[in-house]
Amino acid sequence: MPIFAYKCQGCSHHFEMLVHSSTIPECPKCQANTLEKQLTGFAVGGTGSGMNIVDPGSCGSCGDPRGPGACSMN
Repeated sequence: MPIFAYKCQGCSHHFEMLVHSSTIPECPKCQANTLEKQLTGFAVGGTGSGMNIVDPGSCGSCGDPRGPGACSMN
């Protein structure tokens, strides 16, 4: 069940909605169904207030912290 971001073409309200296959999304503010899907950034869960940056590790390709040659990719 994906979460989509929308902008209502009627009242310009921006919102996100969990969409099931049978769901017809509508604006929670004005109940219009003339919506425009919006592009969103990929979110990664975390406890900090800033962006989460993943360290690629010593190897640089797979992120295995044991270093080059330690992972199963080699």
